[in-house]
Amino acid sequence: MPAPNLFLIYVQDAERSTAFYSDLFDIEPSFTSPRYVAFEVAPSVLFAIWTGRNEHATPETPRTSEIGLMVPRSAAAVDDIYQQWVAKGVRVVEEPRDDVFGRTFVVADPDGNLIRVSPTD
Repeated sequence: MPAPNLFLIYVQDAERSTAFYSDLFDIEPSFTSPRYVAFEVAPSVLFAIWTGRNEHATPETPRTSEIGLMVPRSAAAVDDIYQQWVAKGVRVVEEPRDDVFGRTFVVADPDGNLIRVSPTD
């Protein structure tokens, strides 16, 4: 049975977003073009940015989905990532807090796409 293997977000500026995600996740793109950039986040699984529909990708546009980074360690590891990202100047949407699934926080990329860090389920 096929499983999802491409996670795509819309951005205004591919170069700016490539730099943002490369720095944030400490990863280099596996494919780069002027409007589409892909990062291989696991074997045959891509996280990609695309400017093909960027007329709606503005920070003022509410985002209802999130990119997730699940950390397979303690709540302190979530707080550590928060401190590292704040030092990089990311925009914090939700400061660290405890929820039913554990410690979590949310930041936003330059286009307003949400990124949640939480513990591994």
